[in-house]
Amino acid sequence: MDKRTICSSLFFSPGTLPWLLMLSLIMMLMLPACGGEEPDPRLTFTERDRNVPAFDADSAFQFIAAQVAFGPRNPGSEGHRLTRDYLAQKLRDYAGPQAVYLQPFTHTGYAGETYDMSNIIAAFRPDLGDRIMLLAHWDTRPRAEKDPDPRRRNEPIPGADDGGSGVGVLLELARIFRDHPPPIGVDLLLFDGEDYGREGDLEYYFLGSRYWSNNPPVPGYRPRFGILLDMVGARDAVFPREGFSMQFAPRLVDEVWRIARELGHDALFLDEKGSSIADDHWIINRKTGIPTINIIHHQPPRPLQTGVSFPEYWHTHADDLDIIGTETLQAVGDVILELIYNRIR
Repeated sequence: MDKRTICSSLFFSPGTLPWLLMLSLIMMLMLPACGGEEPDPRLTFTERDRNVPAFDADSAFQFIAAQVAFGPRNPGSEGHRLTRDYLAQKLRDYAGPQAVYLQPFTHTGYAGETYDMSNIIAAFRPDLGDRIMLLAHWDTRPRAEKDPDPRRRNEPIPGADDGGSGVGVLLELARIFRDHPPPIGVDLLLFDGEDYGREGDLEYYFLGSRYWSNNPPVPGYRPRFGILLDMVGARDAVFPREGFSMQFAPRLVDEVWRIARELGHDALFLDEKGSSIADDHWIINRKTGIPTINIIHHQPPRPLQTGVSFPEYWHTHADDLDIIGTETLQAVGDVILELIYNRIR
C-alpha cells in the first residue's frame, strides 16, 4: 500500500474513538505519511569538498567574438554554415571526434523555402551512464523587429548575447571538461532554429529542441537534469527564477541560486520569481519530462505588467559584442562549475 492509499483510508476509519481524538490522531499520522513524495535523489545536492576548476571568462568572450565574426547565424545564411562547422570542430577538439554528433533536419520557412539545420551534440565522459545536459541555441534571429530603426527590422541580428553568449560559455566549459574530466557524464546540446519564428508564432520557434525531443539520438536517454543558458552574457544582466523552471525543477533552481549566493553572485541571480518564458527548456520539459531549467536575462515582472521584460537590445542590432561583460560570463561559469564538480551526489 502506498502513502496515498494510507492517507485516504485514515479518513474513512473513525472506529470508536471520540471525534476530536480521532482527528488529532489522523493529523499526527498524516505528517509522516502524507508529506509528499520522497526527494528525487537525482535532484539532491550535497557539498562534496572537491576541487573545482577555474572558469576563464576571457576565453568565453573570445568564443562569442568568433561567432559574431561570422556574421548573423540565421538559417540559410553563410554565417550559419560557417558557425556550424566552427562549433562542430571546436567540440571535436575538446570531446574527441567520436563524441560529437550533428543531428541534421530541415524546416520549411514562411515563403515555402527549405532550410537545412543541425543540432550539435557533444558527450563528455561517455563511459558513464549517470549524466546531465547543458543547453544553448546557436542560431540567431533572422529579423530585428524590435530595432528602433524601422528600415532595419527585416535584417538578421548579430546575436552576441541572444545565442552567442550561451554557446560561448558552453565552449569554455567543454575546454575545461577536456582538461578536467567531470565526475558525471555531461552532454552539451547546441540547438538550431530556436529563434526562427515570427513574433507571436510559437510553432516556428524552438525548432531544434522540438526535433531533438521527437527524435532522440539515444533511445531512452534520461539524464538527471538539463540547464539552458540563454542570454547570459550582458554586463547588466539579471537572472530571476524563471517561472517554468520553478514549475518543472524547483529543487534544481534552488541549488543553482543557492550556489550563486554563496559565491557572491546574488546581484545577478536574483532571489525573485521571474516570468514564465517559452524557450527550449519549455519544449524539453513538456515533450520528454527531463527536468530542465533556464538561466535567462530578464527583469522580474511587476504588478499589472503584461509580457516579459527583456533588455532593450533584445531582437535589435544592438545585440553586439559591445554589450557583453566578462563579469557576467564569469558568474555563470562559476556557478555551473561548482554545481557539476562539487554538488552532485
